[in-house]
Amino acid sequence: MYRNSMLRPLGSLRALRSTTRARPFSSSIPRLDGVKPLDVLTDEEEMIRETVQRFANEVVKPRVREMDENERMDPEIIKGLFEQGLMGIETSAAHGGSESSFTSAIIAIEELAKVDPSVSVLCDVHNTLVNTVIRKYATETQKEKWLPLLATEQLGSFCLSEAASGSDAFALQTKAQKVGNDYVLNGTKMWITNSYEASIFLIFANIDPSKGYKGITCFIGTKDMGIEIAKKEQKLGIRASSTCTLNFDDVKIPAENIIGGEGQGYKIAIEILNEGRIGIAAQMLGLAQGAFALSVPYTYTRNQFKQPIGTFQGMAFSFAEAATQIETAKLLTYNAARRKEAGLSFVKEAAMAKWWASKVAQEVSGNAIEWMGGLGFTRETGVEKFWRDSKIGAIYEGTSNIQLQTIAKFIQKDFSSASVISEPSI
Repeated sequence: MYRNSMLRPLGSLRALRSTTRARPFSSSIPRLDGVKPLDVLTDEEEMIRETVQRFANEVVKPRVREMDENERMDPEIIKGLFEQGLMGIETSAAHGGSESSFTSAIIAIEELAKVDPSVSVLCDVHNTLVNTVIRKYATETQKEKWLPLLATEQLGSFCLSEAASGSDAFALQTKAQKVGNDYVLNGTKMWITNSYEASIFLIFANIDPSKGYKGITCFIGTKDMGIEIAKKEQKLGIRASSTCTLNFDDVKIPAENIIGGEGQGYKIAIEILNEGRIGIAAQMLGLAQGAFALSVPYTYTRNQFKQPIGTFQGMAFSFAEAATQIETAKLLTYNAARRKEAGLSFVKEAAMAKWWASKVAQEVSGNAIEWMGGLGFTRETGVEKFWRDSKIGAIYEGTSNIQLQTIAKFIQKDFSSASVISEPSI
């Protein structure tokens, strides 16, 4: 299998960071020390980008069409992601992970999506949702037990959505009843990513419905506890990524498997989904770049009216607009990631990045089909797959309307209490 570039903590880069000195001020060359363009990567981030690019092109790319047609993830892809250290990117070395940054995870998600958004979202959910919940909210004992498994061999799944709780995720009906030292779960989850291949599940259930959302609790369970895969959805896009209905019929989970404490599920889900939206923005960004890179070169080889079609002004301007849209999506996504990593507020920025990157992905991938004409409409090129895959970006981990609502609330907070500007007195 593909083992040449295992990602592990980079001691030399840490040493480089510790020895970096501030530059003396120079009035002739204006600059701000420590400030750099958003898309300039650290050495470690660049190494991760190169590793993921190589893995995506050499291992994933040859399997993309077959996986899409069969609507099934190749187990060798999942195995390769673990071998490359891409399933525990932020997880500490002590727990078997790569001990890299959040932005590194975003870069990996982006690079995978350039080749196959299905593989990208598998990696995304595992890292930005499942691993992050355990790293942030689990006890040390729980971290010791679960993080090494998630970093090296077992896929994770995040189980929140239900038939009656989509955008209103906390109208969930799955219940957990305390029986001795265990909780017995009953209910159904829908639209659960990674669930067909996963072994470890984060399950949100209400331990006291009388408390409303304050009764929601996060449990960690395993497939062998009796979790039933009831239905695997047949989807428009990201077909190789499994999306299933899960049944919980008297599934017994030890009380020690509660993450973050009783009644803390609401807080956990809200905070984690805000981070996860940056991951979806990265997926959509990578998708747009993949569609652009796949389609534009063709237009310079296809001649009509004695010139390449890509050189006609209408086509050239369309390329320029798409490239600018992709760049703005990248800057929004990287800005949200950098702010999260720096400990700054990022909820508004994450919503902006996800909303805009989803729009850009749909528009660019749709245009890419038209740029290639009839050939783009066939499944042979793979461009139409990018368009099919793009639609989900406006739906999962918060619909586009939910993102706009989030952004609007920040605008209202900033401006609704502003003092009225009066006309100047004469």
